[in-house]
Amino acid sequence: MSVASPNLWMLPEGIEDLLPPQAALLEEKRQRLLALFASYGYRLVIPPLMEYCDSLLVGSGRDLDLKSFKLIDQISGRMMAIRADMTPQVARIDAQAANSGDNGVNRYCYFAPLLQALPDEHGGSRSPIQVGAELFGQRSYNSDIEIIRLMIAALHILGVDQFILDLGHVGIYRALSTHLALNRQQETTLFAALQRKSHPDTALLLQQWQLPPEQQQLIFALLELHGDISILESAEETLAAVGDELLKAVQFLRRVARHLETIPGVTVHIDLAELRGFHYHTDTVFCAYFDDGAGNRGGRAIAQGGRYDAMGAGFGCKRPATGFSLDMRSLLPWLVSSEKAAIEISAPPGQEPSLLEAIAALRQEGQRVVQRLTPEERAAEGPRLERVDQLWQVVNPK
Repeated sequence: MSVASPNLWMLPEGIEDLLPPQAALLEEKRQRLLALFASYGYRLVIPPLMEYCDSLLVGSGRDLDLKSFKLIDQISGRMMAIRADMTPQVARIDAQAANSGDNGVNRYCYFAPLLQALPDEHGGSRSPIQVGAELFGQRSYNSDIEIIRLMIAALHILGVDQFILDLGHVGIYRALSTHLALNRQQETTLFAALQRKSHPDTALLLQQWQLPPEQQQLIFALLELHGDISILESAEETLAAVGDELLKAVQFLRRVARHLETIPGVTVHIDLAELRGFHYHTDTVFCAYFDDGAGNRGGRAIAQGGRYDAMGAGFGCKRPATGFSLDMRSLLPWLVSSEKAAIEISAPPGQEPSLLEAIAALRQEGQRVVQRLTPEERAAEGPRLERVDQLWQVVNPK
């Protein structure tokens, strides 16, 4: 008998199987989430696994480009990429619909696997299973509130009832960057330092650029402006010199936050240096984190989203858009089934018509019936289908 090489059992780093218990749990949650999205009017879309790079990476920035596996299409000779995020694909779908006349408010949802060349974090999965929803055609704060409420409802279905909701607005940083006349390279470098929440790195950059002290204070203020909704009053006072665009962004964020802070189990936290997705988000951004029980956020974000009004421009249809997504694979350790474990009925082997009819009737009722293939095959523990007084009946073993 030949022996398989042990290397044949190995999967690439960050690529994992989903075995029966986890796969069944994931499917249960998938059905409940899609039912939730449908109840809000969000329509399911299933984009292809790969597309031409020109469309798949449009407006997404360098981060998504680095995460994408690429290959040459042998038919067209053009470069293709495997999707590493669903949002650009849904933006393309909406642009096609809008160009065909369906340019009102469009709501879409999705649930599909991704493949990433690089994980989001060290040791993380490169095959996330992304679920999310996107809303196009409306820029009012009501659309931001709707998509965040939908994300909260989705987390409740997944059993996450207590969490911290981080709210930010990339328009505040963009307005500040414009006010300080930062060039594109400076804007990107400073953005990285702010994301790390690093005061020393930020101070070093500002010294190198020889910004005046009053301008440096505006940057440091951005790092300090985090807390509950009252911090937005301090933001208006501290950053007033930046101009009207920044103040409008602060006021927009306040309206959104006020409608969300009353939701049970949700702690709203304002963070004006939260710039996740800065390269393609345009306004409100948000992330959900586990609450450690003391009001502090723990670990990486479990769901995130924001507004990205500019992405559709690459498809010739610039439309207001906001959405959220989460990775189901990363949440599997916290998922609990809400369904009772199915009872398995063991049936004897054979092709007798009456036996097959009895098995079919039980399966039609929704029962799980496993027919043994040979008399020697061991029957599972639990009820069995047996002939009693010439009739096939389910019998519980004593």
